[in-house]
Amino acid sequence: MKFATWNVNSLNVRLPHVLDWLKAAQPDVLCLQETKQEDGKFPYTALKEAGYEAVHIGQKTYNGVAILSRHPLTNVQRNIPGFADDQQRVIAADIGDVRVVCAYIPNGQALDSEKYQYKLRWLDALHDWLKAELLAHPRLLLLGDYNIAPEDRDCHDPAAWVGQVLVSPPEREAFRQLIQLGLHDSFRLFDQPEKSFSWWDYRMAGFRRDLGMRIDHILVSDALRSRCAEAYIDKAPRKLERPSDHTPVVLQLIP
Repeated sequence: MKFATWNVNSLNVRLPHVLDWLKAAQPDVLCLQETKQEDGKFPYTALKEAGYEAVHIGQKTYNGVAILSRHPLTNVQRNIPGFADDQQRVIAADIGDVRVVCAYIPNGQALDSEKYQYKLRWLDALHDWLKAELLAHPRLLLLGDYNIAPEDRDCHDPAAWVGQVLVSPPEREAFRQLIQLGLHDSFRLFDQPEKSFSWWDYRMAGFRRDLGMRIDHILVSDALRSRCAEAYIDKAPRKLERPSDHTPVVLQLIP
């Protein structure tokens, strides 16, 4: 099965890109972030016509996450249980024998902001929930826009980013804490090209100059690690007209 994650930065704008990519890449499961749509405006019909069932939780203008699947979606969970939050950032479902969690982790804005403190609290809540989820669902994938570059090699210029969000020590420690639950960064299970990024700022010709960050990830549980066959970043959608600033990250699992 092929799993993918993509922050589309407005599904209203990027739906044609998504439909074209689904047709070309043929993923079994695609997790979306930043749909920026209320549930009533989510394009269930267009996705159904493309061969995908979908579950979604969204809000106007901001956030919003969805799981698209060519297989039945069951046991759906929206948001982190017990964590009071009016931002729609998590959705999970069972697909076959795999528990799929789609997450849009907060950006954090700046280290001295309340949004950064919210990000750290959010990550703590995600960690505690996933600890319980892994006990109930040993075969688990956590896909999404993490807004964290785990290592310096995941950043085009580490020195330029010192003191900023996405790379701060507490954020990277939160990522490591997720790994210590028994999860693995699937992209790093394979040899990868240098400067492998999944996000490029719209400003300063970020994509053309390859001023990117690897902040979109697929973490895989111990029980699924041996089934990982391939992991890669598909840069093609970032080259399109009016693209998202992110591009899909893909993991192939063998049966």
